[in-house]
Amino acid sequence: MDIILKGGEIVAPQGSKRADVEIKDGKIARIGEDLSSPEARIIDVQGKLLFPGFIDTHTHFKLDAGDFFTADDFYTGTKAAIAGGTTMVLDFATQNKGETLSEALEIWYKKAENQASCDYSFHMSISEWTPEILEELKTMTEEGITSYKLYMAYDNLKVRDNEILEILKAVKEQGGIIGVHCENGDLINELIREEKEKGNLSPKAHPVSRPDEIEAEAVNRLLTIARLAESPVNIVHLSSALGYKVIERARLEGQKVYVETCPQYLLLDDSKYLLEDFESAKYVLSPPLRKEKDIATLWQAMREGKIETIGTDHCSFNFKGQKERGLMDFSKIPNGMPGVEHRPVLLYTFGVKEGILSKEQLCALLSTNAAKLFGMYPQKGAIAEGSDGDIVVWDPEYNGRITKEEQLQNVDYTPYEGMETFGRAEYVFLRGIPVVEQGKLLIENQGKFIPRGRTQEL
Repeated sequence: MDIILKGGEIVAPQGSKRADVEIKDGKIARIGEDLSSPEARIIDVQGKLLFPGFIDTHTHFKLDAGDFFTADDFYTGTKAAIAGGTTMVLDFATQNKGETLSEALEIWYKKAENQASCDYSFHMSISEWTPEILEELKTMTEEGITSYKLYMAYDNLKVRDNEILEILKAVKEQGGIIGVHCENGDLINELIREEKEKGNLSPKAHPVSRPDEIEAEAVNRLLTIARLAESPVNIVHLSSALGYKVIERARLEGQKVYVETCPQYLLLDDSKYLLEDFESAKYVLSPPLRKEKDIATLWQAMREGKIETIGTDHCSFNFKGQKERGLMDFSKIPNGMPGVEHRPVLLYTFGVKEGILSKEQLCALLSTNAAKLFGMYPQKGAIAEGSDGDIVVWDPEYNGRITKEEQLQNVDYTPYEGMETFGRAEYVFLRGIPVVEQGKLLIENQGKFIPRGRTQEL
């Protein structure tokens, strides 16, 4: 069915304007005044904001944690995503040691197949680097996988510094971009050992074992390597002012550095680790929550346009039965928390509504920058003629409250429990399909894999 959205305000990073939008055959066909068509369904969206579908740059659905999986798989996770206005997610296809990249990608294809309610693609996480893996990068490019993830922590995932150098050079030749988890894994292992030796086994020891210096050192080391490789790099889930300071210095020296942060590092602080009765385990993630000064630094950086994307690092583990595995040893608490459903409303409420961000900046942070950086603009990330009909009709007047009972995320808590919010995704269109109406998910399993091209500089 053709659709005409009448009277809304189209939001784009470069500015906003009032216009009608016609969606036809899954694409945006026309933008203009007083559009009409006898075949179209007309929807009055006066007083509403029209955003290009939001893109979550960082999710972990059906993540294998050893002998169990995350609470959200692609079915539940993408339902939650699109209900909140996120029409595309970038998950992580992770190469286990001994696997080829193609084998890892096939595993993730199967995880998502016939399960997704929003569109999706994958960053490829490389954990083992060999001449054969180098040759596979061409195959990944042909498959539409043009972004990668490297870890500087976790013994089963981290790569050595010399390998980071080689991978940066190789991916640059393919026109791709690499995101890096920046923490010094060796130092974390030592600090965990020290805390356990002292008998500090509660979640309070988690942030002690991963201080901001751990992140800043890894950021500095990565940027040194990236400078040698003459390659841009994307730093994921930045959490600290100390880490940001290193990035600012590198940028002043001419380096191209992209930064992602997450809602939890903007809204929650390390006082959560002082909760009683093991409740603090809900907030165990890596990097950990930081202090108010770190939060202030990240908000200011966003306001100045120096943070490019907001992902969630959605990695949901149930408190009961999963987080509780670390009841007697904080190092056994599975790291991660949920957020894919609530990212847009949190950033609108505490960013736009508070006057810290403009709606145009929100569009860039939640959609357009991700589409450009990860090789799918203007197919995604824009309300423009010829772009996919991914549109979020945002009601700026809606008042709500986040509760675990009302969320679609398949997890037994939300870190944002009880927060009052403003605005909501009233309608969501995925390639022209009206999947959300009046804030309710109506149609499931309409998502598909989106192959991507070369990264575009921001």
